[in-house]
Amino acid sequence: MEPFASPLTAKFAHPRPLPSTYLPAISPMASSYKNQFPFRPASQSFSLPWMPNTYYKTAALKPTLAAFSQSPQGITDSKEASSISSKTSLFNRYTPDDWYTTNHTNYKESEATRNNAERLRGDNSHVVYEKYQQTRKTQLESTRNLGVRANDIEFWKSELLHELDEMIGETNALTDVKNRLERALAETEAPLQVAQECLRHREKRMGIDLVRDDVEKQLFTEVDVIRSCQERMQQDLDKAKAQLGTNRAAQHELEKDLANKQVAHRIDDQCHHLRNYSQGIHYYRGVERVDATISVPESWARFTNDNILRSQSVRAASAKLRDDTESLLVVTANEMWRQFNRVNVTFTNCIAETADAKSRIQTHLAKTLREIFQVEANIETIRKAIKDQGPPLKVAQTRLDERTRRPNMELCRDTAQLRLVNEVRNIDGTLQSLQQRLRHTEDALQTLVRAKAVLQHDLAVKTNSLFIDQEKCMGMRKTFPSAARLLSPV
Repeated sequence: MEPFASPLTAKFAHPRPLPSTYLPAISPMASSYKNQFPFRPASQSFSLPWMPNTYYKTAALKPTLAAFSQSPQGITDSKEASSISSKTSLFNRYTPDDWYTTNHTNYKESEATRNNAERLRGDNSHVVYEKYQQTRKTQLESTRNLGVRANDIEFWKSELLHELDEMIGETNALTDVKNRLERALAETEAPLQVAQECLRHREKRMGIDLVRDDVEKQLFTEVDVIRSCQERMQQDLDKAKAQLGTNRAAQHELEKDLANKQVAHRIDDQCHHLRNYSQGIHYYRGVERVDATISVPESWARFTNDNILRSQSVRAASAKLRDDTESLLVVTANEMWRQFNRVNVTFTNCIAETADAKSRIQTHLAKTLREIFQVEANIETIRKAIKDQGPPLKVAQTRLDERTRRPNMELCRDTAQLRLVNEVRNIDGTLQSLQQRLRHTEDALQTLVRAKAVLQHDLAVKTNSLFIDQEKCMGMRKTFPSAARLLSPV
């Protein structure tokens, strides 16, 4: 055994880099670091001096391990041992008691720190849970209040919708009666103008269709039947217009109140269904200090109730006026319907005759158009055939032109030369024949086009007569006051 404080020897057969977190061992405790630092014999020994003053001076310094982080492979044993000796003498400044005391102090401080953090963490969890429950309770209460408010709005909205539907139905019914009365009155206010308008339109017939028939006689008779209904219709029409204005005013108030209710219901329903995980939620600083309310629940409900009561009163007056107007329309319609029907029957017979003549002309015109289409297709075929002769002619002529460049005795009038000349002549003859057929076909097409123009003119005459009688005259007479139109809901 070596004497106390004698130098320790170690040999490093294969120097390897040491980990950066490794702390060199003090010689009395070297055996406790066998797992962290493998034992390696040194080539020479080095001493560990015991210098307390030096230890206290250097204990405040933070040691560095850069010297032990790596060891080059190319260093010799003597140089390596010398480097380790100098560096070990720098770090070996502690005793085992210092080492144990330092570790024990660090353990206690770490345990105290952990205990404090654990207590703080428990307190924080308790506070977080309490605040969460408080916030959740407040939010549930607000959600419940919003639901109650949305139900109140829904109730009054349904009442407004019901009354608005009733008012719209009454207004539409009165408007329908007024429109029927206006249609009847429009014919009765200017019966002569209506009859003259039909006669003026019929004067615009062309050619052979400009004839005097029974339709004109019935138009003159119709004027006298209509004049007797003018005064009574005008009186009821003025009353209906005034009542419609009152109805629309009440309807406007209902619609405005309903629109406000719908917006409020949509907003409150949206707020009622908002959750912490909902999209579109943001911070709005200071919004709780804004108070834009202008009513309380009592005045809010009374406002809507007054609108409904006002609408019901107006609706009752409108229904009475509508019944009176319906009775007037029935009386006047029976007087006007008979003559109206006579004129319509006369118009119907005239229209049927003209339509039959038009149908025959259309049959002939269709056949002519079909033939024109086929002739035009044939013309296109001939033109295509003429165009198709172009490339073969170009090839033959190109061949002849190229063969003219043969040198000297090679300019032989051989079979190929003769065949090319005949080919060019044949193609020219084909082109002339096709062009002549094209001219004859185009002449036939022109004849068909002239026949089509004649038929189209005659068809235009019949179409014009039908348009005047069926569209203009009968179109105006569709709005003429008759029992069927005045009593119908449309």
